[in-house]
Amino acid sequence: MNINDVLNKLRETGRKAFVPYIMAGDGGMEKLKENIRFLDEAGASILEIGIPFSDPVADGPTIQRAGKRALDNGTTLEGIFQALTEVRQQVEVPFVLMTYLNPVLAFGVERFVERCQGAGVSGIIVPDLPYEEKSIVSDALERVGIALIPLVTLTSPLERIAKITEEAQGFIYAVTVTGVTGARRDFAQSQFDYLRRVKEVAHLPVLAGFGISTPEQVREMGDVCDGVVVGSRIIELLEQGRYGEIRELIGS
Repeated sequence: MNINDVLNKLRETGRKAFVPYIMAGDGGMEKLKENIRFLDEAGASILEIGIPFSDPVADGPTIQRAGKRALDNGTTLEGIFQALTEVRQQVEVPFVLMTYLNPVLAFGVERFVERCQGAGVSGIIVPDLPYEEKSIVSDALERVGIALIPLVTLTSPLERIAKITEEAQGFIYAVTVTGVTGARRDFAQSQFDYLRRVKEVAHLPVLAGFGISTPEQVREMGDVCDGVVVGSRIIELLEQGRYGEIRELIGS
């Protein structure tokens, strides 16, 4: 299934999406495939797979460390695509790649998109790609039916959010903190109000991400939007082998 199929099915059944984030190459390519198989079996709705990069401006300490471990392992985009291609036939969960723009440009946009298509990737998130410059990758993605998933933030004016979401594909990634990724103790009422505003203008499902780390927070966010993305906490639990807690998070 692709992103739209999964999210439509969840909406029809009244359930919320849970999107775990993992870093490709953290622990090696066999570990990447192992983690993908585990998260698919555990019930992940969509899987966000990070491409390690040396200057990850949106990532907090946990994901930065995972990216550095991956780069130290010699992880390459070609190696990631090969691993995804190998595991694609073994799992049903849609793949979304989270990458900064530089690796895409260095690899070559057309080549990158072609390899995404071959690996069964359904969507791309590029946090440092401005909306005004999205055609750098969106034109090539549209030709093969891969979604460019936009991010909106707490500091985005409502008019800009409406403009971004109007042309969006896949889902809307609503960033819930003014800062980098990483677990937060709690969220303010203003953050929930922001998610409601995004929901009012978006024609696609809205998923909240950044800072979400507990089952209670997953449920709280699910009350006001269509699901959540959880990254830093998933990476920590995978590293520590605490698979039961990951299942609990996904099931919440």
